[in-house]
Amino acid sequence: MSTPFLLLDFDGVVCDTERAALLAWQDLYDRLGVPLSPGVRATMLGNSAGARVALDDLAGHLGRPVADDEWNWQRERRTARCSAAPARPGVERLLHAADGAAIVSSSPAVWVEGHLRRLGLLGSFAFLVTGDDSGRHKPAPDLYLLALARAGVAAGDALAVEDSPLGVRAARAAGLRCVAVPWEPAMAPGLAGADAVLAGLDELDLRRYQRNEV
Repeated sequence: MSTPFLLLDFDGVVCDTERAALLAWQDLYDRLGVPLSPGVRATMLGNSAGARVALDDLAGHLGRPVADDEWNWQRERRTARCSAAPARPGVERLLHAADGAAIVSSSPAVWVEGHLRRLGLLGSFAFLVTGDDSGRHKPAPDLYLLALARAGVAAGDALAVEDSPLGVRAARAAGLRCVAVPWEPAMAPGLAGADAVLAGLDELDLRRYQRNEV
């Protein structure tokens, strides 16, 4: 039997951009002399509204909103850190072992394509489904359903790989099996809905998730 068609989230799964983005927030907290508490950090992990969480937290400590120049400085730091973010260990081995793979990300296409080109991985994917393809992002299942349609495979013949609770919820809502590979151990408790939670992509054995072909 053949291996499942892989549907990979991008940020935090293929590329370590989630960690880089969080470090850019830490840079701003340090610059403003405000501690980034473990509770706020945990709330930000894998959260598409993480920026709003941080901005509200900083405003509470500062007694004022984050200024435009401070916010712009953080975004410049994010760009710089993400521009150097590596692929997560095991990505190339996993892509080589799979019969086919695609990206399913809520991020814009220009972001995903740019980083895949930088990493030399763009040609490893049959297609990309990004946040530009639907107005409904994860945890809605729309992006995954679109990917299944483009791949021409049933949900049982595919496997999603995610790093966040919202991504796992989206994959499961689309009827997919889902393996979670959090880049931050503190995220693991929120990933209980996945079929498996692994420490990294190197632990993912596709032979355990063969296609449901007759």
